[in-house]
Amino acid sequence: DQYTSQPEYWNETEAIVGDNKSTLNLILPELYLEDEDVHKRISNIHNAMESYIKSDSFDVLKDSMIYIERVQSNGTVRAGLVGALDLEEYDYHKGSKSLVRATEATVVERIPPRMEVRRGAMLELPHIMILIDDDEKTVVEPVAKLKDHEKLYDFMLMQNGGSIKGWKISQAAINQVTLALEKLGNLEAFNKKYNLEEKNPLVYAMGDGNHSLATAKEFYEELKRNNPDKDMSNHPARYALVEIVNLHSPALEFEAIHRIVTEINRADFIEKISQKLGLTEDISVGQQVFKIVCDGQAKKYAVTKPTSKLTVGSVQEFLDEYLEENGGKIDYIHGIEVIDELSRDENSIGFVLPDMSKDQLFPTVICDGALPRKTFSMGHAEDKRYYVEARKISLD
Repeated sequence: DQYTSQPEYWNETEAIVGDNKSTLNLILPELYLEDEDVHKRISNIHNAMESYIKSDSFDVLKDSMIYIERVQSNGTVRAGLVGALDLEEYDYHKGSKSLVRATEATVVERIPPRMEVRRGAMLELPHIMILIDDDEKTVVEPVAKLKDHEKLYDFMLMQNGGSIKGWKISQAAINQVTLALEKLGNLEAFNKKYNLEEKNPLVYAMGDGNHSLATAKEFYEELKRNNPDKDMSNHPARYALVEIVNLHSPALEFEAIHRIVTEINRADFIEKISQKLGLTEDISVGQQVFKIVCDGQAKKYAVTKPTSKLTVGSVQEFLDEYLEENGGKIDYIHGIEVIDELSRDENSIGFVLPDMSKDQLFPTVICDGALPRKTFSMGHAEDKRYYVEARKISLD
């Protein structure tokens, strides 16, 4: 779901792949979700999945879990565990008390086009990252010390993505991971850790791929509705393939996700946001501070009339209200340099938002529910999950 405003990235990726077999042929980049030929693209994806399976293009690893080490673009190593997450334990709605929860607001309108991809798909290829608040490092980190894993892959990633190594971990390691995760879900320990009196612990918090996991959930629920007389409890679509990462990994950094608004009257927009949020250039008078970018030039403003506890919340509430009333488009950008470039159009305006401390994530979601959508990003776009592992979700 990266590079949504940069078609040149995907054009270059297609040129690199050429006629080779690639996971690029099995995914639909978000850039193309609203294109006129999206249905043809989805059909091609489904056909490619069937073709790859029939031609034995995959190594099949049953009942397995994969330990990965991803060398990111800055040289740091992010460790993770790839496995199947039970969608029965997931509820993305705000106020959810499920074991697996969304950390940001889910935009339900973004689910239907993704459902089209999943319907008829034999495989899922996740970029989903799930966070665990494991400050004692009991789940992921001990796996690296075990020596009896089977190495599966070790290669460089395209487009400045660093490199990745993956191992199929032993059954003993899987058992160890399972026990450690169960301890994280112990209610008494959970409440003591967060000084709460909750009835349901939060163990798995969405990091990346919120709408992909929500789509997997909706697809599974649709299967159950369409097959009321069948037992779907063992259907492969009950689960979604994810990477579990420790929130306390030194390689994991939270960065703000910025905004670019296009096809608007810039003067009218600035006048209305200034009035609504009480913007002032005197940044000493407000706790919420952000930058507005026009023509590549950024200026800091403080909010004197906030509408949310977080800066991103105040800004996003205004953007939603303005765009609904006046039209225009919004995109979510991970790099400031991209905001500078895109803001040079006279009908565009950019917003550079402050970073969020990752230590705030679990306590905030537990107490306040999901954050405003696109509140944070975990690292740069090139450091997101590449599409390496796939999982069969059909019975065919």
